[in-house]
Amino acid sequence: MKFFVDSADVEAIAELNALGMVDGVTTNPSLIMKSGRDIIEVTKEICDLVDGPVSAEVVATEAEQMITEGRKLAEIAENITVKVPLTWDGLQACKTLSSEGHMVNVTLCFSVNQAILAAKAGATFISPFIGRLDDINIDGMELIADIRTVYDNYAFETEILAASIRTANHIAESARIGADVITAPPAVIKSMVSHPLTDKGLAAFLADWAKTGQKIL
Repeated sequence: MKFFVDSADVEAIAELNALGMVDGVTTNPSLIMKSGRDIIEVTKEICDLVDGPVSAEVVATEAEQMITEGRKLAEIAENITVKVPLTWDGLQACKTLSSEGHMVNVTLCFSVNQAILAAKAGATFISPFIGRLDDINIDGMELIADIRTVYDNYAFETEILAASIRTANHIAESARIGADVITAPPAVIKSMVSHPLTDKGLAAFLADWAKTGQKIL
């Protein structure tokens, strides 16, 4: 499974990248706003830091303007993935941009039908939103599983990018189901290391070591 970091915080991305935990990055207008930086500037910095795909999102709602914005974003770096919403106009933009050789991430997916359309339109990635479905009492993991089944049935090449991930359990379940990629905030990725038995075991080892009175260095 590939790990994408859902952030525009360059320092947080760099920390994870140094550990080999970053296969790509996803951004969106909200994350750019939180960074307080110019979209072109911060996206270029992220692209220079990360070897894998970096999603940069269009803000237009009509197909032709999405295509124009997508082409502009794609000029930032070779590893840019143009992010478009899962609307009819977004699918039109996806088809055009993917036909031109650009990677495209179709975002805000909430149904299998939408995922099928995105694959047919040539999407590189489809981004089903797990957490937002959970928020309205729909199991987001079921959507990931259903898309996995359909994509495997027809050998669609579009990669499933599990998004709107809120917890480490979301990541584990996405891996179990077979999502190709997850994208999560840095804090959620770092939380994967935590387990109370690890903490308890380490405390016991250190207490026993202190009783020996020894030092390694």
